[in-house]
Amino acid sequence: MAKEADECSVSVPGKGHCVLYTTDGRRLEVPLAYLGTTIFTKFLWMSHEEFGFTSDGWITLPCDAAVMEYAMCLLRRSTSAEVEKAFLSTMAVPCHYACRAAPSLGSNQQVAVCSS
Repeated sequence: MAKEADECSVSVPGKGHCVLYTTDGRRLEVPLAYLGTTIFTKFLWMSHEEFGFTSDGWITLPCDAAVMEYAMCLLRRSTSAEVEKAFLSTMAVPCHYACRAAPSLGSNQQVAVCSS
């Protein structure tokens, strides 16, 4: 019975957060305030385009956890609209397709780093 209670408490997001999933199966708690941002509006639109509405209640964003963590880092740092626009311009195709294609780009890849 205690195990069931633990599993149940894990599935409930913290106050002021919602749960979103990434294509690699990672569960992320996202502050509700982020949902109204340009970045998350785009992610949610892309999710709807790729996966449609599901009846299971889960929202899966069309990105892997690394992309989502980077996006949340940008939002935590209150980056400029120009930086958000540049980030979103890389989202022309769903993130997991872009990540699968990346190895074919060669060794001259640039990686954006966002530290807390």
